[in-house]
Amino acid sequence: MEYLSRIVIGLGLVLLAGTIQAESPSAVHVGAFSRAEAGGPFPDFWKPLTFHKIDEHTEYSLVEDDGTVVVKAVSRGSSSGLTREVNIDPKLYPIVEWRWKIENVLQKGDVTTKQGDDYPARLYITFAYDESKIDFLDQMQYEMARALHGKYPPTGAITYIWESHSPVGTIVPNPYTDRAMMIVIESGEAKAGQWVTESRNLYEDYRTAFGDDPPAISGVAVMTDTDNTRESAVAYYGDIVFKKATGD
Repeated sequence: MEYLSRIVIGLGLVLLAGTIQAESPSAVHVGAFSRAEAGGPFPDFWKPLTFHKIDEHTEYSLVEDDGTVVVKAVSRGSSSGLTREVNIDPKLYPIVEWRWKIENVLQKGDVTTKQGDDYPARLYITFAYDESKIDFLDQMQYEMARALHGKYPPTGAITYIWESHSPVGTIVPNPYTDRAMMIVIESGEAKAGQWVTESRNLYEDYRTAFGDDPPAISGVAVMTDTDNTRESAVAYYGDIVFKKATGD
């Protein structure tokens, strides 16, 4: 719960669904980094995400790579992210697409332990609080989190990760909480140094991971972190887009 609380409290300014979804009838561009300027500020509504008791922060900047502006992340035994709060209907926009590139994997990375819970690149998708999906025993913790931080933590999160050793397709709970399910979609260093484009049906991934239909998408975050393994990593993130399913 503390882990999810840290994620949701770090999320940025609220952007109403009617505003963000009016951008396009077929796509919602939540991370339009390519429209920004290298060396300039991040696009509107994106802000840093830092964690309590972690003093070393990953460095994020906008750089030009192959003629396109992207986010560059440099982590040296550090942890932090970039986040944006949204309100998107996953039934209407079930497909999330993005591209990323890493320079290296982490030798000590391990999805099963807190000590190995570091990744050169990951994309968080959080889902809005939904009381109907929280069992009675967890409800008190959610109420305590709301009292402390002024809002409920998300019901859950899907994290797409670039892992070091685990096979692609692995789905495991985060070592800190089973409310955050991690999906390995790239593994190893065979594609290091290459831009890789990803497309996932987030709606179906949530159903597979949690056995239920997802509530509204409440936030998006990118994160490159090496605070547990004390290693270093460099990664790049391109635009992030939510789309309607083909044929909709």
